[in-house]
Amino acid sequence: MTTPATGPAPHPDTLELAADLRAAIGELVRSLRPDDTLPQNQAAVLGLLVRDERAYTVAELAARQRVRHQSMARTVALLTEAGLVTQQPHATDGRKLLVTATEAGRAALLEQRARREARIATAIEARLTPEERDRLRAAVELLRRLQ
Repeated sequence: MTTPATGPAPHPDTLELAADLRAAIGELVRSLRPDDTLPQNQAAVLGLLVRDERAYTVAELAARQRVRHQSMARTVALLTEAGLVTQQPHATDGRKLLVTATEAGRAALLEQRARREARIATAIEARLTPEERDRLRAAVELLRRLQ
């Protein structure tokens, strides 16, 4: 079977591996969420603003996150109320507002990431042998190559 975007269909063993990988990553991410203080949608917006180190309009954020404008406007409003982002007038289009992360927003995101990383590190130390840790480190590099 051939798909237009990807060419020949992957081998069944590769598809099974991909499904197992997706499931394992999903389970890991879900296991970290109970400790989160930021809802996922707010963390995603802060992550984008902090990572890209630039301002976005609500429309740009909605497009980047693949959500409706109305949903993003609500997320930005909640972040603004919490003091995690600010909205400033656009320099050339007075109808638009530019959203940027505040220092409090950056700190909240980094604290959440640090909690997640500490939880993963604790699990690694408690559940994996030194040899398994080496294999996991190598797997991280392989995962980066899949992007």
